[in-house]
Amino acid sequence: MIAAAALAALAIISTLGAWRLNSARWATRAPHTAVLLWQALGVTWGLAATGALLAYAFEPYGKGALLGMRDFVVSAYTGGEGGTVPLDLPRVLALISGMTMLSVLIAVLVGATFQTLRARRRHRMLLALIAREDPGVPGVRVVDHPGAAAYCVPGLRSQVVVSAGTLALLSPDELRAVLAHESAHARERHDLVLLPFAALCRAMPFSGVVRGAQSSVELLIEMAADDRAREHCSPRRLATALLRFGAAAAVPTPSGALGAHTGVMARVERLISPVPILPKRFRFLVMLLAATLTVSAPLLWLLPS
Repeated sequence: MIAAAALAALAIISTLGAWRLNSARWATRAPHTAVLLWQALGVTWGLAATGALLAYAFEPYGKGALLGMRDFVVSAYTGGEGGTVPLDLPRVLALISGMTMLSVLIAVLVGATFQTLRARRRHRMLLALIAREDPGVPGVRVVDHPGAAAYCVPGLRSQVVVSAGTLALLSPDELRAVLAHESAHARERHDLVLLPFAALCRAMPFSGVVRGAQSSVELLIEMAADDRAREHCSPRRLATALLRFGAAAAVPTPSGALGAHTGVMARVERLISPVPILPKRFRFLVMLLAATLTVSAPLLWLLPS
């Protein structure tokens, strides 16, 4: 029962941590660190919630969730020759609930991955037909559309795409700032950060904590890309470019791509009136907490009951 109780407590701690992090003011001062903590909370919650149910279900084996599951599968496969342990009704219900939850989480993650990859493949095929190169923006695909659009299509060969309307709307400095932002998305593979949260939101659309987590991570990765962009350009130029996009009713970002239109006003305020970055000691403590959370759930799966 110790393993099940510890995993259940860890799942509750992760939920409370996500609820608190959703409104934490320090997160915008260190978006990379905050995203790392969000990832740790998400992984820990999934493993802890399912592990608590399975640890309780397999408690009669006395070997914890993972090894108890192994012995249960072996005994079921061999017809009980290795010595089966009967499970009462509450443990059977916990086993069904835990396996169902684990299967749903894996299924939605795999499904979201395939859906995203398919959408990107179709969009790349479309870009191959309609996009063109422009000597003024080397390495960028230009689409002849009057609306304002700028986004990144992530992948092994990421592509940054802008519309002709964007080239006409922005000044050279503003365009340089937007392209640096989109290049940061491609280089740091922010799509991989977002994917698990989008999948979790599909699995639990009724959860306000999950929806809040997805929204927070979306905004934080935009701020992280802003931070990378302003290493190569003026923050004010990026801010004015974002405002121009908002005033011009920017074209929605295609499915599977990463745009620059999330949380515009919060990002503009952050770019124009920057606050000091968090001290290194605080960021180290947050990363240490994230690492501890990430390791704790798998270890508790091995804790004997």
